Amino acid sequence: MEDPRSRQIVIAGAGVAGLTSALAFARRGYLVRVFEQAPRLEAVGAGLQLSPNATSILRDLGVLDRLLPAAVRPEAVVLKDARTLRALAHVPLGQSGEDHWGAPYLVAHRADLQSALMARVAEMPDIHLTLGARVQGIATGSHGVTATVEIGGKTAEEQGSLLIGADGVWSAVRGLVDAKRMASPGTRFSGELAWRTTVAADSSAGQAFAAIGAADCVTTFLHPGFHMVAYPVSKGDAFNLVAFTKGERIAEGWSGHADLGILAAAMRGTAPGLVKLVEMAGPWLTWPLHTVERKQPWTTPAGIALIGDAAHAMTPFAAQGAAMAIEDAATLATLVADFPADPRQGLSIWENLRRPRVEKVLRRGALNRLAWHARGPVALARNLVLATRPAEKLATDLDWLYGWEEPKVVRR
Repeated sequence: MEDPRSRQIVIAGAGVAGLTSALAFARRGYLVRVFEQAPRLEAVGAGLQLSPNATSILRDLGVLDRLLPAAVRPEAVVLKDARTLRALAHVPLGQSGEDHWGAPYLVAHRADLQSALMARVAEMPDIHLTLGARVQGIATGSHGVTATVEIGGKTAEEQGSLLIGADGVWSAVRGLVDAKRMASPGTRFSGELAWRTTVAADSSAGQAFAAIGAADCVTTFLHPGFHMVAYPVSKGDAFNLVAFTKGERIAEGWSGHADLGILAAAMRGTAPGLVKLVEMAGPWLTWPLHTVERKQPWTTPAGIALIGDAAHAMTPFAAQGAAMAIEDAATLATLVADFPADPRQGLSIWENLRRPRVEKVLRRGALNRLAWHARGPVALARNLVLATRPAEKLATDLDWLYGWEEPKVVRR
């Protein structure tokens, strides 16, 4: 008789990566135990962008239909000069993008994505989610992986064939793994701050944005000292605003408060309408952007895998953090299912397949930041390239990213 532990997956973390992973494994017939250290699920952050490479997976997992009523399908990505508010480029999305890439490009509040994932998880009897549960120890052996979990001051052990660390940039799983197998659990502050707020569309701040941006698009304002991305969320009833500047490390956690003067100083020389928007849109929460050492392993032969931010936390300049976590979850479940006798055999193959993809996305994010903060002759050259490149060509330049499908060796 087959040991039931060979068909059980233990997941630490119930964010986007963990819940998507749970659905992907349950879809393939695995029993899944998810442990989340927070006593209740709260959406960290505000808005997020979900490109077709992510929404196609959410559709396959039965999540997309639950998300669509609360999400917005933007008509385009519009790049604007923050000094003059002149449009520099227009990348078509909407129906033409969905026809081209086979799935919609969506913007949504993170809480709405989490709610859609949770609604789908609740329909899956093979997924069991425990809140207020912290993974505090890991043991491996021929049996698989045993996680020691603290729940309400008591400890329990949970066994499975694999343990998946989907617990974010400050991953406890990464910190519990043998240092000889994984690099330091520490993170690196990127030197960037993200300033976030959400404003109601019918508020004075929402109207101020509509006057200078595109209410039905993802609008990015470019400036040497900062850039700001704005787009509708919550059925279009609100706008998510996020600006990025250089700054000092302000907190180890996700969010905090910083002197708004840092943002104001970075915005010197911008259009009055944009300055007015920032002043009206507060209060702003500030996120110090952290990344994880890129060379650290994501898997161990003993049956542990890191996915999403736990493996490769990245700056958001390619708008692919959530999408990479969703891709990780789907591809890992597929590869593990290809090795039913010993799921651990698929881990290194999965890592080798995923690394080039993630590295390419990281390079694109670095390029975006360089282009968006360009000044002088570099900015002039950027504007010239954007002005002479047709909108349709700008869209097809993203085929490698938005049109991605799982490699044939790991087809769903």
